[in-house]
Amino acid sequence: MAQKTYLTRLKLTDFRNYADVGLSLDDRHVVLTGDNGSGKTNLLEAVSFLSPGRGLRRAVLADVTRVGAAGGFSVFANLEGREGEVAIGTGVEAQEEATGRRLRLNGTPAKSVEELTDHLNVLWLTPAMDGLFTGGSSDRRRFLDRLVLSLDPAHGRRAADYERAMRSRNRLLSEGRFDPAWLTGIEVQMAELGIAMAAARREMLDLLTALIARSSETPFPSPDLSLSGFLDEAGGKPFAELEEDYRSILQESRHRDAAAGRTLVGPHRADLLVRHREKNMEAERCSTGEQKALLVGLILAHARLTGDMTGCAPVLLLDEIAAHLDEGRRAALFDLVHDLGGQSFMTGTDRAMFSALGERAQFFTVSQGKILG
Repeated sequence: MAQKTYLTRLKLTDFRNYADVGLSLDDRHVVLTGDNGSGKTNLLEAVSFLSPGRGLRRAVLADVTRVGAAGGFSVFANLEGREGEVAIGTGVEAQEEATGRRLRLNGTPAKSVEELTDHLNVLWLTPAMDGLFTGGSSDRRRFLDRLVLSLDPAHGRRAADYERAMRSRNRLLSEGRFDPAWLTGIEVQMAELGIAMAAARREMLDLLTALIARSSETPFPSPDLSLSGFLDEAGGKPFAELEEDYRSILQESRHRDAAAGRTLVGPHRADLLVRHREKNMEAERCSTGEQKALLVGLILAHARLTGDMTGCAPVLLLDEIAAHLDEGRRAALFDLVHDLGGQSFMTGTDRAMFSALGERAQFFTVSQGKILG
């Protein structure tokens, strides 16, 4: 079993609706119940800031700071993780909101928030993700890239560098500046980064597919996963050949891309395809309940893969997870989550929905910026 990673303390200052609040925790799961709008999801969002990126809401940092606060916000946590005990502090001061959040590990400034992945992985499932299969391809790409990041922290930097290079190319083309030296240099960079991104995504899907194939039966359907929209016929070509293929595509499509006002081919156009294996049906054609079950199964499989590959079970954030499940499936879900070996944070409006967890969880009531044990 993967090593357990868990928070022992969480403290928020001027974060969303919390002026100053703290939680003392042990290695059990955490259940947060309360009325809608009381701040349960805000607590999950704070924990999601213990991972790289903009958190589970993808929020603008200025929007995270509590209304009326004099400065920025801070999230502080004590963690038992893969590198042992560590104190993590992250947040921004008022004047820093435009430049990104800071990170301190055991009181020492970190070079980047990517260093968080040395200590823990944080994965989440929220109601906002319920439309993943029927929404736009950009949402599915973002979802897939979050999955990749848990095993390949460099993926985020590659994706950001690719987007920056693509914007530079688009700008040159829109201005009619077809200087071959400039464009070729940018396109070589885009080809290297783009193929690396595509390879990382495919490797993640291959690993997930293999894990799902050997997993025991669960109450949740099995997802079949594939990618489309970029180098679909790549086969087993070596990286160097794929990079040259994509560079050639970019070179040959300069005038077409200039007319379109955007780059028409690349990893930024790929799409994650999901099918309900048992019904042999595309996820977008399944019922709302089946789509939710597929998503839960996919998140659980990825959490297990993360634990297997890193040796440490991830911290799971499951927002309103029990709301649309019957009693039997809720109990089965809690058993599966517990068997992953990590700590999870779950929210709901009714404490009774989590009764099957029993002594495996700590229970807290959330009410308008206050937390009662």
